[in-house]
Amino acid sequence: MKSKKNIVLVGMMGSGKSLIGKKISKKLNLDFIDIDKKIEESENNTISDIFKKKGESHFREIEKNISINYLRLKNKIVSLGGGGYINDTIRKQCFKNCTTFWLNWKNEILIKRIIGSKKRPLAMKLNYFELNKLIIKRSKIYNLSDYKINCDKLNKDQIVERIIKLYDYK
Repeated sequence: MKSKKNIVLVGMMGSGKSLIGKKISKKLNLDFIDIDKKIEESENNTISDIFKKKGESHFREIEKNISINYLRLKNKIVSLGGGGYINDTIRKQCFKNCTTFWLNWKNEILIKRIIGSKKRPLAMKLNYFELNKLIIKRSKIYNLSDYKINCDKLNKDQIVERIIKLYDYK
């Protein structure tokens, strides 16, 4: 296979980036990299515990360094954390070497998936209206992705097929 840009999945926590990334990776026979998992491995801790013990700024610094390292590779499927694409440095690296896909869902669907989640430190602190505000704010940046996939009316396989089809056109 000739060297192609990475497929990078961006979007809110709970948008299915990891699940969709794994499915794409199997279909295309490419390595899947889940940045959140890589952070947990490197810190030998869960994201929630990293936030609690070392704070969000420490987490964001680790996230930036790990993301940049993996985004520089070729022929990979990468799932960024919900806040990863918000970081200018990470986003600029994506522009250089990747094709980005925003997994977009209606706010209500995302909020139902993430509100009160113990795995998601930001969501634990936010109520419905604050989460909605966060989604609106981040969506402006997710919208800079190469492609926006409106997932509301699609099943997992349809989302995967749409991404693969768009990726092959690049």
